[in-house]
Amino acid sequence: MYPKAERPARPSSALAGSVTGPDGAPSVGPLTGLNEDWRRRSLAAVWHPCTQMKLHAADGAAQPLVPIARAEGVWLHDFEGRRLLDGISSWWVNLFGHNHPAIRAALVEQLNELDHVMLAGFTHAPVVQLSERLAALTGLGHAFYASDGASAVEIALKMSAHHWRNAGRPAKCRFVGVAGGYHGETVGALAVTDIALFREAYAPLLRLAATVPSPDARAAGDGEDAAAAAERAAAALADWLAAHHAQTAALIVEPLVQCAAGMAMHHPRYLQRARELCDRYQVHLVLDEIAVGFGRTGTLFAHQQAGIRPDLLCLSKGLTGGTLPLSVVLSTDAIYAAFYDDAVARGFLHSHSYTGNPLACRAALATLDLFEQTDALRSNVVTAARLAALFEPLSMHPRVRHARRQGMIFAWDVASSLPDFARRYARHALEQGVLLRPIGSTLYAMPPYVISEAEGEHLATGALAALEATLAEEAAGHMPTQGEVDGV
Repeated sequence: MYPKAERPARPSSALAGSVTGPDGAPSVGPLTGLNEDWRRRSLAAVWHPCTQMKLHAADGAAQPLVPIARAEGVWLHDFEGRRLLDGISSWWVNLFGHNHPAIRAALVEQLNELDHVMLAGFTHAPVVQLSERLAALTGLGHAFYASDGASAVEIALKMSAHHWRNAGRPAKCRFVGVAGGYHGETVGALAVTDIALFREAYAPLLRLAATVPSPDARAAGDGEDAAAAAERAAAALADWLAAHHAQTAALIVEPLVQCAAGMAMHHPRYLQRARELCDRYQVHLVLDEIAVGFGRTGTLFAHQQAGIRPDLLCLSKGLTGGTLPLSVVLSTDAIYAAFYDDAVARGFLHSHSYTGNPLACRAALATLDLFEQTDALRSNVVTAARLAALFEPLSMHPRVRHARRQGMIFAWDVASSLPDFARRYARHALEQGVLLRPIGSTLYAMPPYVISEAEGEHLATGALAALEATLAEEAAGHMPTQGEVDGV
């Protein structure tokens, strides 16, 4: 299905007992069918996320499962010696490459000291140290931990509404989001998500937030630049808040890049105006940096490019360098103070069993160390420019529209009539030895920061070849199976 590595590393322990050739590559005989065996077992036992499971069906699957045995750097290796370049950082989580020795060493050391202890009534060094470092980096105070991005959004929304209740303004309990926004798939997070594919089936469960226009720079009109498009969207937000601020607890925004909306990028001026308007109308500004934090946009945090500070900041994904699940909500001291009281009911009575897990916090500390030790933000400027040059043939392709970049995030809109463009493209990318999963007809790349020039060339060449193969299918008139939908 995709190319074999020229010299794959020795198989992992999952292949113990298999015969290997003199170069360490798996031999043909005993290993034949291992990938298929894991596919079959997974289909029988696992309900995979964000997927119509029928598309994974073993016979002639439109979207075949890809078994992975191990990972190293930017590469994912299957059970039969083949490898894929992870062009999307495994759903945007991996920063410094898979199986990074420094993060691995920190986890081993922590495992020898403390694996877990509940954070209710207890504390430990990694959670204290991580909270101190995040506060120093953001200017925000107390950190509240969970395990995933959607849970962080739930926490931030609850904190905002509960803050206003404690402040004697219980009517301020509604939320407003940006068109095309995505904040997760738990019920509260889904209520502020504006992507119909994810939320329509659950509409009866949701108390939907209001939606204001997106500052997406692609929507700029004649004579407008990205800043003007941002100002126009901010004017619509101003009108909405003027009318509804008395009932509004918070505005939630993905700063600079709305990832699930097709990598919709906007000018930082929108964030500046949003901060001004939230201050004027006494509405919390919640920034969802789950996907765009930790250097993805060029600065450690995206909102820093606007020179503002949110009231609540949600972080996850890259927080642990892509090793363990962890999320955090950072708040202003004013929000924290509204819960500080003798009455238990005025406290923030929210919890998760693994809140502030020591192993995950230690991985996050090691990740922050790597930013300092490698001067990652500065080196990413060079890496991003090099990748942009390698992607130039793709950016200049006649079927590509709105080629764009924000830091280490690259995106291209493809003019295609294929309703299943994303799935077809992803399959052709696998054949090129590259993991890329378009969002609708938007192709994007978000590779780990450690990608080398040769690896970048492999990514860019494979991305272009996959596009040509997909467009060739379109030209040949191939039609999708009824009921197929695009994935993320």
